[in-house]
Amino acid sequence: MKTIVRWMMACLLLCGVGGASAQDVLLGAGDVLKISVYGSPDLGLETRVSESGVITFPLVGEVAVGGLPVAAAERKLSGLLESGGFVKKAQVNIIVTSIQSQQVSVLGQVYRPGRYPLEGKRSLVDVLALAGGISPDGGDSVTLIRRRGGATTKQVVDLIQMMRSGDLVTDTDLVANDIVYVDRAPRFYIYGEVQRPGTFRLERAMTVVQALSTGGGLTPRGTERGLVVKRRDAKGVVQVLSVKQDDLLQADDVVYVKESLF
Repeated sequence: MKTIVRWMMACLLLCGVGGASAQDVLLGAGDVLKISVYGSPDLGLETRVSESGVITFPLVGEVAVGGLPVAAAERKLSGLLESGGFVKKAQVNIIVTSIQSQQVSVLGQVYRPGRYPLEGKRSLVDVLALAGGISPDGGDSVTLIRRRGGATTKQVVDLIQMMRSGDLVTDTDLVANDIVYVDRAPRFYIYGEVQRPGTFRLERAMTVVQALSTGGGLTPRGTERGLVVKRRDAKGVVQVLSVKQDDLLQADDVVYVKESLF
């Protein structure tokens, strides 16, 4: 399972992250803009959008650009220059040199956790690729945390199911201040008469016999009879369960392999 997820991330990195266009960026507080007017080099400047979403531009004064796409802000400035009689057929070009207002956080088990700009439309998978993909310790599901109107929502996206079904509806487009969290993959523990006792990643639908194989198989003294799993119930109480080879394991199970008496 983890190999599939890494393969998907590698493909995205090799092919490039799509869907982003500078013209799709919604301008906001803190964004740094490089503005030029064709044929009027004296009007060019680099400025930062204020907390109220306003910039100050030569001749026209304060202009509200917060919440506008780049193309709309260009048209607004052109219109103000023309209507004020300052420039005929003004052609304004805006380059966003630093996006500070539209960012998302990618946390948890990724190669490069941090904050990333939303340069146009970015999907969940796009942003995971920007963060270098899921690390070997990462799980197959991602949690998307959003804050809207004072309320916080959480959406769990199953990457394996999304790839198998080809249903990209769950590959949600992100918006500013979203948090993408990749949890650590579930683990199980195996000890006793196995070749490699220790902690291992719990794959989906993993059985007891697969766990034995992951642990390198039995030692010469080990026996498959009387296999035991220690598992905590909902109240945190440890239950000691007798299991069969085809029984499914759960996260944090402890598998114990007994020594053969003969």
